Amino acid sequence: MHDMLSAIGRYKVTYLPLVPPILVALANGADQIKAKYDLSSLHSVLSGGAPLSKEVIEGFLDKYPTVGISQGYGLTISTGLGASTDTLEESRRYGTAGMLSPNMEAKIVDPDTGRALPVNQTGELWLKGPTIMKGYFCNDEATAINGGFTRMAFQVPPAELEALLLTHPQIADAAVIPFPDDKVGQFPMAYVVRKAGSNLSETAVMDFVAKQVAPYKRIRKVAFIASVPKNPSGKILRKDLIQLATSSSSKL
Repeated sequence: MHDMLSAIGRYKVTYLPLVPPILVALANGADQIKAKYDLSSLHSVLSGGAPLSKEVIEGFLDKYPTVGISQGYGLTISTGLGASTDTLEESRRYGTAGMLSPNMEAKIVDPDTGRALPVNQTGELWLKGPTIMKGYFCNDEATAINGGFTRMAFQVPPAELEALLLTHPQIADAAVIPFPDDKVGQFPMAYVVRKAGSNLSETAVMDFVAKQVAPYKRIRKVAFIASVPKNPSGKILRKDLIQLATSSSSKL
């Protein structure tokens, strides 16, 4: 964070691509950050990697009113680059995926028949364009189903639950992962960093989330840790937490 924030002031950076945990950190530490670093040149940020919640977007804009925020949508493994990006106007339509990127085509189809669906119908998103992957290396079977994005069940964006958890006054940081379950396949599990002096319980965390989300998004398991593992860019290392959670030798 220090190197990034220093570079913004030193090089008069105007545009900043980032991931949700960095944006949350900028919003939560805005007073201290603005007192120490010169961010006056910054006028827009683009978030990718996971969707931003309404609360995170509004919280950021409240702290940085002169900075516009937009989001990109895509899947690293198949679309390569973003399949769509919203405009500043669309960014306030919370939950939008934005407009398609140049040279990208999309349609919503019935996942059973492949038939294109009309507006206001629920189906599977299929994308076509020059950045779509050609296929999996030496894996024709997996490539054959790569025409669209598979919906195996209800989708639970981890960043949405993480943003909600960060609004709790006793939570300093949080990460949400899929935890394997024989009955439902996976359910959300939260790793939580308590603020100093807090004795927040697992039940209190689960109840806090349950009151604000749909039943399938509820946190079913909680573990408390000293810090959330992240890579140098600030993106949560979920694979490390998944390994920790599923390891038979782990003491949660």
